Amino acid sequence: MYRELTEETGLHPEHVEVIGSTQDWLRYRLPRHLIRRRSNPVCIGQKQIWFMLRLVGDEDCVRLDSVPTPEFDSWRWVDYWRPMREVVFFKRHVYRRALRELAPLLFPEGVPGQHGWRSHRRGRGV
Repeated sequence: MYRELTEETGLHPEHVEVIGSTQDWLRYRLPRHLIRRRSNPVCIGQKQIWFMLRLVGDEDCVRLDSVPTPEFDSWRWVDYWRPMREVVFFKRHVYRRALRELAPLLFPEGVPGQHGWRSHRRGRGV
């Protein structure tokens, strides 16, 4: 987790506090048309443990350009449920599960509503 955090954001362990994590692995499979069969090893999906972190360092510690090939070009604070609405469709169930499981750590008084995330599924209204 710390390696990924540093690679993707430039943040180091001293910049964050671990609040919690998902209890088990969360998995998704790639749709057939996205599997690169000529790569070695062939990636058919991913399993992940999600972590809830609190930024205890200054926002200036976020350095997306800390690696030669940055994965991101900008960042911003967003509504808690927004990532679930915007992620690619085949990862959506993982985001939903992780955010639901971790929400009580951030919202002990009660989890806020999921403001219409279903209307963004695969670009169709429900």
